[in-house]
Amino acid sequence: MTPIELRGHHLLCLLGYRGKGYSDGFCANMTGIYERLRRDPETTIRLTVGPDAVCAAFPADQPSHCENASVYRKDAEIAGLVGMQPGDVRSWGAICEAVAARVRPDDIATICRDCRWEPYGLCREGVAHIHADPDRRLRELPEG
Repeated sequence: MTPIELRGHHLLCLLGYRGKGYSDGFCANMTGIYERLRRDPETTIRLTVGPDAVCAAFPADQPSHCENASVYRKDAEIAGLVGMQPGDVRSWGAICEAVAARVRPDDIATICRDCRWEPYGLCREGVAHIHADPDRRLRELPEG
C-alpha cells in the first residue's frame, strides 16, 4: 500500500487529534487518516517537506499557514526528534515508539509554542498517552 505523506509536525498533531479541526472537510480527512493509523499501526508514513495528506483538506476559505516559516521550523524540529529525514519511510508504530523514546509531553509547550491548538493541551495529552500505552496505539476518538 502507498505510504501516507506526512510532514514533521503532523506526526505529533495526529497523537493529539480528538475529532476537532478547521472545518468539516478537514475533520473528515484527518479522521480518515487517524483511524487508518489507529487500526493498522503498520501503515507506512513517508516524511515529506511542505504540504501533505493532512494539509490537502485545509479549507480554502481560511488563511493557510501550511507554507509559514514557523510551520517548517516545527516540521524540521519534530522530524529530528523522532530520527527522521524527508523521504524516510517508517511504520506508524515505529514512529510512535520513537515519540515515546524521544519526546516528553512537556516538550510540546516549547516545540509547538506558536500553534493555535497548543493551549488546549491535546497534543501534550496525546504524547502522554503514547508514553503510557505499552502498545503505543492511538486512542479511540470521542463520540460525537
